[in-house]
Amino acid sequence: MKEKHEPCRIRTENHLYRIGMFAQMNHITVKTLRFYEEQGLLSPVYVEEENGYRYYTLDQMAGIHQITALKQAGFTLDEIKQIHSGEAKETLLQKKKSRLLSRIAELTRQIAVIDSYLLDESASLHAPVLVKTLPACIIVSSRKTIDSYDALFDLMPEMGAEMERLGCECALPEYCFTQYLDPGFKETELNVEICEAVTELKEDTENLRFYAVEEVTAACIFHKGSYAEFPRSYAVLLQFIEDHGYEIAGNIRESYIDGVWNKDSEEEWLSEIQIPVREKNH
Repeated sequence: MKEKHEPCRIRTENHLYRIGMFAQMNHITVKTLRFYEEQGLLSPVYVEEENGYRYYTLDQMAGIHQITALKQAGFTLDEIKQIHSGEAKETLLQKKKSRLLSRIAELTRQIAVIDSYLLDESASLHAPVLVKTLPACIIVSSRKTIDSYDALFDLMPEMGAEMERLGCECALPEYCFTQYLDPGFKETELNVEICEAVTELKEDTENLRFYAVEEVTAACIFHKGSYAEFPRSYAVLLQFIEDHGYEIAGNIRESYIDGVWNKDSEEEWLSEIQIPVREKNH
């Protein structure tokens, strides 16, 4: 005799699942479910008084999935509780997004350093590009128009003598750099500004100007050797800026660390090219 089968009925109420089955259905442990209950994240819909058995329903799976997704996104359990309670939900999500974007930016910078080491250019092997913050400082500057790059260092002794006359004290660590004020590259009639970080503002003179500069984010590369080889380092630096989603956001600086004033050999000259940058708007 064939067994009589009745047609499936449409379920009109949620079926109750014991905690072990519900944990298995969601690929988590019973211990995790109990912990969520203790933390007020997800409570069973029914608890038997006699034996303490806990029961859950299918519609609670959405809650499990949300908790899991938020944990994978880096939220703490306290933050998840706040989201579940509706406490400033959008604000919390926006803050977390902002922190994640900051982490992505930091990781991108770390990858950029690695990429610099992997470049075939021998100069970049010894001098990777680094994006860093140049601190705010007080500077004294002298603006001039010069015929060639060679004339640049003839101006520095004159500037130093006037600084000494005014009683200027150089800041520590020492920071001397030149800014190029013209857009694009020029070979003659160069408008330059020679800058030196000092400890205090003084009255401007005919040749010197004192002012404060704000901190700036810059892509930087060290250059070892003759200034005639600067174009090679510039090429590496500008390619980095292009490849990593930055754009130039200020005057290019050349910072002179070691040079003819303290090193006998050009091979020992050390400079740092600093280009202020910002991320491109996408």
